[in-house]
Amino acid sequence: MVATLIVAALIVGASVLGYHTIMRLQSVLTWLTGAITVLYAALTIPHIDLSAVRSIPAGSASAVIGALVMVMTGFGLGWINIAADWSRYQRRDTPDGAIIFWNTFGGAIAPVVLIIFGLLLAGSDAALADAIAADPIGALATILPTWVLVPFLIAAVLALVSGAVLGIYSSGLTLITLGITIPRPAAAAIDGVILTAGTIWVVFFAQDFLGPFQSFLITLGVPLASWAGILIADIFTRTRDYDEAALYAPSGRYGSVDWVSIAIMAIASVLGWGLVANAFAEEAAWNNWQGYLLPLVGEQWADANLGVLVSLVFSFAAAWFARRSTVRRQEGLVA
Repeated sequence: MVATLIVAALIVGASVLGYHTIMRLQSVLTWLTGAITVLYAALTIPHIDLSAVRSIPAGSASAVIGALVMVMTGFGLGWINIAADWSRYQRRDTPDGAIIFWNTFGGAIAPVVLIIFGLLLAGSDAALADAIAADPIGALATILPTWVLVPFLIAAVLALVSGAVLGIYSSGLTLITLGITIPRPAAAAIDGVILTAGTIWVVFFAQDFLGPFQSFLITLGVPLASWAGILIADIFTRTRDYDEAALYAPSGRYGSVDWVSIAIMAIASVLGWGLVANAFAEEAAWNNWQGYLLPLVGEQWADANLGVLVSLVFSFAAAWFARRSTVRRQEGLVA
């Protein structure tokens, strides 16, 4: 309870700081949480039982694809909408390829290592795996020596803050683009309050953590995948840089609303939500409306979350073909 309130206060406070202050804070938090994470791994390695892990039956193809989609949604698609916040503060003489490679590599290597390590821990102890589903931080703390509990909890709190402040700062800009005329720090603070309210609900009122969290990821992952597909198609179709000034001018070459992209996203979302299933019907009953297209492909694919992949691929292909003429016309206009 105390940790949650600390996280809430820090997130709201950090959200009103300047971007460069946030980046300096991120640097400190990265080194601190990284060191404590390495310490945690070193102390919990003895709890890994490889024989127990190897004795676990192999999962079905649909389960493997479903796990892949979950990871892709939580770590890839979940960050794609704030990628510009990373690139636009790099040095201007940095090659595009270097920015793409190092951000991708740096953002992937830690999750890959930690996910594998977490799977080894969960596979070694069924009771621990069940406890993680209900209370991840509390369950992982139970296998630590008493003296390291305080540093571990501090790292857990700071990791939540580190992951949230950058997303909140970027989402504050998105809120402003909707036409709300308030300062960006105020918009970031509003997002921080919303996030805090959601965190309090999950921690204090929800009966289970993993169920609502995974259900939320999949529900949000479908339109996010569609948005990503449209964006990637747009980038690959263009042969010239974006006209930055025109992006903020409704009367500019890009206009104010791209109805073709909105239509593609709407269709992709309908298809995607129809091909994902709420595996946590009791914990997240508000999502039981999904999966209405699964009878067309077979209920055995209910665990695969195919809707996220379908949404991504469909949106990329549709935007690639439907918007090529629009992109060419925009590039031919005088700014």
